[in-house]
Amino acid sequence: MTARALSRLRAICLALPEAVEQETWEAPTWRIRGRIFCMWRTTEDGAPALWCKAPRGAQEVLVEAAPHRFFRPPYVGPKGWIGLRLDGRVDWEEVGAIVRRSWRMTAPKRVAATLPD
Repeated sequence: MTARALSRLRAICLALPEAVEQETWEAPTWRIRGRIFCMWRTTEDGAPALWCKAPRGAQEVLVEAAPHRFFRPPYVGPKGWIGLRLDGRVDWEEVGAIVRRSWRMTAPKRVAATLPD
């Protein structure tokens, strides 16, 4: 499951304009122009997960609504990032939307405008 989840997440991230993968902290991260928009991590119990930027207030809403799927990641959680478990039944369309939103928040405005909503 972990390898398949990583492969799916990698495909979603690298489909975005100018996205590149770079290993950081012994794990894949995806960046645009050197800035991280998504990270592959594991939860405290070893489940595969992603960490992404999220709009202000989204973290609280998502974690409260679905605490079994969303969590406040260490280190970047205080900055509003969200964590999403990628084990069990994963809604990959939702993952794609979360990653695209994080990419848009990270990309320069002109580059972000190249990706249709």
